[in-house]
Amino acid sequence: MQIIKKENVVDKQSLLFSNLKSGKLFIYPTDTIYGIGCDATNAKAVKNLRKVKARPTSPFSIIAPSKDWIKKNCILKKSSANYINKLPGPFTLILKLKPSSKLAKNVNPNLDSVGIRIPNHWIANLTRAYGKPIVTTSVNKAGNKHMTSLSTLNPNIKKQVSFIINEGEKKGKPSTIIDLIQSTPKNISR
Repeated sequence: MQIIKKENVVDKQSLLFSNLKSGKLFIYPTDTIYGIGCDATNAKAVKNLRKVKARPTSPFSIIAPSKDWIKKNCILKKSSANYINKLPGPFTLILKLKPSSKLAKNVNPNLDSVGIRIPNHWIANLTRAYGKPIVTTSVNKAGNKHMTSLSTLNPNIKKQVSFIINEGEKKGKPSTIIDLIQSTPKNISR
C-alpha cells in the first residue's frame, strides 16, 4: 500500500491509472469526506470493494468522469437539468441508467439506477482524465463512522487498498442525495 500526497498526484497519475485498470482499490479525498473506490466498470474490483466494506448488496455511487458521460449513460428528465447544472458539488444524484451503460452490474445489484457524483474537488479532474467512472463510497465498514483522516482509517481496510491519496483531515459530511427518478425530485435522508 502506497500513500500519495495530494501534491504528488499528477506525477503519479499513470501509476494510479494502471492500478485502477488492474482492479485495485484506493482511498481518496473528495469535497466532502474520504472515499474508497475502484474502476466502476470492473466487476472483480467492485466485488473486492463489497468485501472490504462488508456491504454485499447495497448499491454504490459513482464519480462520473463528466456531465457528458451522465448524458450519454443516463435517462434524464427535464427536471434533472437543474440538478445536473449544480455539478460539480456536494450532491449525489440518483438517475436511471440507459441499458447501454458500461457500469459493472454489481455496482448497483438488481437496479436500473445509480447515484452519481461530480465533486467540487480536484478528484473530479483525475476521474475525467481516467475517462471511466469510479465507485465512491465512504471509507468505513458498513454501519461504522466514516474516515476523516489517516488516523481514523480502519487498519483492516488500509491493508486491502493499493494506494491512498492523502489530503489531510476532512471536516465535511457525506453528500446530499437527490432522487431524480421520480416525477418530483426528492432529497433522501442518510
